[in-house]
Amino acid sequence: MSINEQTEQARLETVAADSWYDRGANAAMIRYTADVLGRHWRPGRCLELGPAEGLMTEILSETFADLTVVDGSDLFCRSLRQRFPAVNVQCSLFEQFHPDCQFDTVILSHVLEHVASPTTLLQSVRAWLSPHGAVYAAVPNARSIHRQAAVLMRTLPNDHSLNETDIHHGHRRVYGPESFRNEFVAAGLTIRLFGGYWLKPLSNAQIDASWTPDMLEAFMRLGERYPDIAAEIYVVATS
Repeated sequence: MSINEQTEQARLETVAADSWYDRGANAAMIRYTADVLGRHWRPGRCLELGPAEGLMTEILSETFADLTVVDGSDLFCRSLRQRFPAVNVQCSLFEQFHPDCQFDTVILSHVLEHVASPTTLLQSVRAWLSPHGAVYAAVPNARSIHRQAAVLMRTLPNDHSLNETDIHHGHRRVYGPESFRNEFVAAGLTIRLFGGYWLKPLSNAQIDASWTPDMLEAFMRLGERYPDIAAEIYVVATS
C-alpha cells in the first residue's frame, strides 16, 4: 500500500495530539513490553521505531549508549529531544527513513498495526540489521480474551474488528498470532521466538478504575503462560 506523505503526517499528528499510550494500564503494558523484550536484546547500536511519548525510550536510553529513535510526529519528536538530549531523534515517516548504519537491536513496539505496509517495513528493517542483529516487535492480539468476550457480547463484530480504542490510536489492523508471524516470514526474516503477555479480561477503562499495580503485574505475567489468548504478542526475529 502506497501512502501520501502529507496525509500520513497529518494523521500521525492527530493521534499524537490526544495520545493515550502513557496512561494507566497502557503505560504499565509498555513497561512490561520492555521487560519481556529486554530479556533478549543484543548489545550494541539500537533503533526504536515509533517511540511516541518515550516510555520505552526511557528504558532503552538507560541500556544502550548508542540509541536512535524515529517517529513521524513532530509533536512527539520535539518532546523526545527535550527529554533525551543524548538520543538521536529522527522525525521521519518510516518509509522515508534511510539510516547510514546498521543496528544490533531494532524495536517495533506497537508499530506494525499502524503502518500502511508492514511487510515492506520489515523488509527495510531486515536490511538495517547488523549481521548478528535482531528485530523485536509487539502488537495487540486479536485473540485476547477481552476481545473474544466483546464479540460474545456483540459489542465487536469479530475479534479482528477495530474497536474504539484501535481507531483512536490510528490502528489499521488487529493481528492474530498467525497473521503476525506471517508478516516476518513474508519479509524474509527468521522467527527465533514467539510469545505473549497480559491475560486481559476487561477493557483498559475498567482495569484503570479498579485494579491495583499488583493485579496488573500478576495478569501481565499470567499472559506469558497463555500467549495465544494474551492481550499482547511478540516476536524476536533475525535476518
